[in-house]
Amino acid sequence: MKPSSVSSAAPAPLVIESSVVDGLPAEAALLLRISGSLDAAGAQAWSAELRGHLEQADRAGLRPVLDMAHVQLGGAAVLHTLSETTRSRTGRPDLIIVRARPGVREAVHLARLDGVRLYATLDDALRELARAAARVEDLPAWRSQMADPLRPSYEDLRKEVRALRARVRTAPVIGMAQGVLMVRYGLPDSGTAFRTLREASQRFNVPLRVLVSAVVVARPPDGEVWFPGRRPMPVPQLRILARDGLDPRYRRRMIDAVLHEALAIGRAPAGYVRFVDPAANALVLETHHGCADPFLDHLVRGRDEGTADAAARLSGRRVCVPDVASDALLSEESRRVLLTTGTAALRSTPVLSA
Repeated sequence: MKPSSVSSAAPAPLVIESSVVDGLPAEAALLLRISGSLDAAGAQAWSAELRGHLEQADRAGLRPVLDMAHVQLGGAAVLHTLSETTRSRTGRPDLIIVRARPGVREAVHLARLDGVRLYATLDDALRELARAAARVEDLPAWRSQMADPLRPSYEDLRKEVRALRARVRTAPVIGMAQGVLMVRYGLPDSGTAFRTLREASQRFNVPLRVLVSAVVVARPPDGEVWFPGRRPMPVPQLRILARDGLDPRYRRRMIDAVLHEALAIGRAPAGYVRFVDPAANALVLETHHGCADPFLDHLVRGRDEGTADAAARLSGRRVCVPDVASDALLSEESRRVLLTTGTAALRSTPVLSA
């Protein structure tokens, strides 16, 4: 894929799904699940659609609750939309948001949006809604970062930046997978294709980026079978399975267990696992233990030239760097990041199989 095609890829469309939450002692709530990417270009359309849902909730006597756990990007666009929405709802019940990403929570705190109430989970919000109608004096007072558990820490923000960088690299592959589904299944739009991918990801416990990569690189199916000739492989006889009672169907738990076993055998203080994404032809960070934030940022940026991982992938053999400060294999950027985190030596081992 050419670099220009990555930068021009369209973000995942914003989708608002509404459902009524019943059974509250005080009143019912209209839950609005929002997913997709919000940028400056789409903020106005999203604001108009959101106002329509809020008006519907007001007419039905429901308290609107926004679930923003799956809203990507944001920043000023989200802040502007929330500001306009709360301003237009003057005199109405305040706007409740649950599971917002750290960047959105931080923006709400800094902007002092009095009409927005943040909750970590949906259960927390529903418990609040189950009480008597909120009074003005019940609005939470603004507190310092140390006293406010909902305000994100610098660690939260760094994690979100890494997640956003990873999504930027995955977004083009998601777009291609959406196109594949639309052509093969005759789906009406990209939003329907995205929801289909997300539902399959959740149903089969497969990360979305892994699923879309498989859809893109797989050859066209013959009939209803998407991956003809693929057979389930037997579970490997590993000590960690019997010792820790791990279920091999849980992909992330298995990867974490293998990493910790390797660290224990090699007596290493830190390590990570990266997989090759065949659709993007790039190494993707899967999990890590003990790695410092600057090094993780370096891995997520995807600049693999001059790294032990790139050399191990190219040669198919283990690559050892006994002295980070002097080894000619490393680029200056890679060397600087490793030395900054106190890494004196490292080893990269490719795990190859049919």
